[in-house]
Amino acid sequence: MDEVDLLIGSGEHVVVVGPSGAGKTTLLHVAAAALQADRGRVLVDGEEPWSLDPRRRRRLRGRLFLAPQVPPLPPRQRVVTAALAGRLPAMSLAGSVRSLLVPFDVGAAHAALAPFDLADRLFDRVDRLSGGERQRVSLARALLAPARLWLLDEPLSALDPVRAARALQVLRQQAAQRGVTLVVSMHQVEMALANFPRMIGLRDGAVQFDGPASDVSPEQLQRLYAHAEPAPQPPEVPSEEPCEPAPVPMVWR
Repeated sequence: MDEVDLLIGSGEHVVVVGPSGAGKTTLLHVAAAALQADRGRVLVDGEEPWSLDPRRRRRLRGRLFLAPQVPPLPPRQRVVTAALAGRLPAMSLAGSVRSLLVPFDVGAAHAALAPFDLADRLFDRVDRLSGGERQRVSLARALLAPARLWLLDEPLSALDPVRAARALQVLRQQAAQRGVTLVVSMHQVEMALANFPRMIGLRDGAVQFDGPASDVSPEQLQRLYAHAEPAPQPPEVPSEEPCEPAPVPMVWR
C-alpha cells in the first residue's frame, strides 16, 4: 500500500475495485487487524489495533468479520458447524469446543443459510460442496457473527450471475437492517456501480479515486484497468459444479 488515506464511517456500504494485485486484499486484511501496516496509522472503531494488548486486540477482532476469497472451511466439518463458527468470537472457550462437537443452534444456522439457498445442505460435509457453495457458507457466517464491520474479499468470485446478484442483495439488506458497515472488494464493476453508493479505485497500492459510485466515469475505470500487469492469482476456487471424488486404487492381497 502507498500512502492510503481513507475514512469509512459507521454504517457505510463501500466497494473497492481495481486490477489484480492492486492491494484490495491487503487493504481488507489491514482493516481487519489481520495484517499490521509497516507504517502509518490504522484506527478501527476508534482504536489502534496494534497498540492494544493481545486480549483487547482479540476483543476488537471479535467486532470484525473478514471473509477471504477462498473460505478456510475444514473439509470434514458439517455445514451447520461451519456456519455457526461465525458466532465463535462471542463464545467462551468451553462453549467453542462444545459447538464443534454438537451444534448449539441449528435453527439459527438454517435461517442464515436459507437466503443463500443452502438450507438443504445443513448437515452435508463441506467437502461435498462446490466452490460456490462453500463461498456462500462463508457469507452465511456473516449473518451469525456479532460483528459491526463486514470485510468481504471477492465474495462473489465463484458464484454464477444469478446467485451473485442474490447474495449481494442479501448482504446489503442485512447490513442495512443491522447498521453494519460493509466493505467489499470485487471485480464485477457493473454490479458494483449498480449496488454501492461509494466506490474506491485501487491500483498499485494507491487510491486512484474515492467518491460516489454515480460519479465514477468510464474514463476513470479505463485508466484504472489500463495495461494492468498480470498478478499472481489466488488459489483456484472450483465452480458451482459439485466436485466428484477422485477414484482411489485398491489392491487386494
